[in-house]
Amino acid sequence: MASRQGGSGDAEPLGPGSTERRTVSTTAAGRQADARPRSPPESPARRRARAGRSGSTGRTGEYRSVDPPHGGEAAARTPEDPPVRDPGRYALTDHFRERLEQPGRYVSTRTVSDAIREGQLRWNSTDGWRFALVEGGVRFVVVVSDTETNSPVVVTGWTEVADREDALEASRWDGVDVDTIAVRAALSESASTPIPDRIRPRTVTRPFEVGEHRLETEPGEPFVRCTDCGCRFRSKEGITSRRCGQRSPGR
Repeated sequence: MASRQGGSGDAEPLGPGSTERRTVSTTAAGRQADARPRSPPESPARRRARAGRSGSTGRTGEYRSVDPPHGGEAAARTPEDPPVRDPGRYALTDHFRERLEQPGRYVSTRTVSDAIREGQLRWNSTDGWRFALVEGGVRFVVVVSDTETNSPVVVTGWTEVADREDALEASRWDGVDVDTIAVRAALSESASTPIPDRIRPRTVTRPFEVGEHRLETEPGEPFVRCTDCGCRFRSKEGITSRRCGQRSPGR
């Protein structure tokens, strides 16, 4: 059964660096943001100091919601300034482009655009600003940066199960989609920790990719199994630290 996920082929393009282009109308606030001078790259010392001021850590740890300020003129954007909400101004990093092509990611440039325009803006000390948007019981998380590069960029993105019942009821997903999202998120939460009990109840019959491996699992199995080389893994670190013996470098 094919996944109901919308892939990157039907996606809305973002800004410079995307594979497609579109025209985006800007508001007066957006034009003011365009006129603001860009801040220089953040120094390592300042990055460490900034991280120390926040009490949140980790990919799925606590993070605070932030509302962008209204009115007034900012002299220059700093890492603490909320990022712009115009998807047309964002480029895509090579890292994120690679993720768009991987089965089981459930992230497209369309979902990225929607998250930037409509999602909740959050700050996390590990990777900075995030937009998070829940649709059909699934949370789309998009990490952005716009003060350490010449233009705003989408750094990475992933999905999490926000409400399993809602996700299973949504026409957008089927049970394999929901279990795939749950297993991938669980593996990433603590990469070095084996998670057999969180893998065991899941059914993933359409392989998803992590590192060089194409992974699936069946109910009762405390591991994910590579469909190419047959290796079994209980943690993400185990997956990413072992090459797939059946896959060529260019595959």
